[in-house]
Amino acid sequence: MRRALPWILGGLLVIAAGALTAVTPDDESLVGPTVQRGSFGDAVESRTLIATASEATFADEVAVPFSDWSAEGNWLVVTVVASAPTTELDSAIQLATLVVGDRVFQASERPSASLKATPLRVGIDTVGMLAFELPPDVESGTAELRLTTSYFTAELDDLVAIPFSLDDLPRTPSIELSDSELVTP
Repeated sequence: MRRALPWILGGLLVIAAGALTAVTPDDESLVGPTVQRGSFGDAVESRTLIATASEATFADEVAVPFSDWSAEGNWLVVTVVASAPTTELDSAIQLATLVVGDRVFQASERPSASLKATPLRVGIDTVGMLAFELPPDVESGTAELRLTTSYFTAELDDLVAIPFSLDDLPRTPSIELSDSELVTP
């Protein structure tokens, strides 16, 4: 029995270590964002942002009116209505991404007319556009629009996620990106 006791205790310690490893949360659970999911066309509210994706259109070219800037390509333009839920301090969409499968695309910084970095107000909606320049092969499937007020990543913050299908979206030859504007709800 004396020879078996160290082996039994060792086995119990290995089982205890395995159980502790199994219940320990991974890094994503510890520092990942708090995701608030919603439907396309419905308002989704997080701690720092209220957002509604109201329209999405593919375009072969995007242009900014009263500017010489335009670009051809496979563009997805999403119209978003956003506001701040409780405070206007640091309230702006700083990071807008589109997830298609395992690929992540950031909203383009090339057009000057964009909802990105536009200050948001409490109780007053801001309507603006986000333009995503996509590879030619991205025209169908399911996508998820992700918006956050964090600058580089949504770690330890909240994230608005709005899934939608790319399959039935209209395609237009050209879209003019309009400046963000305030509207009363």
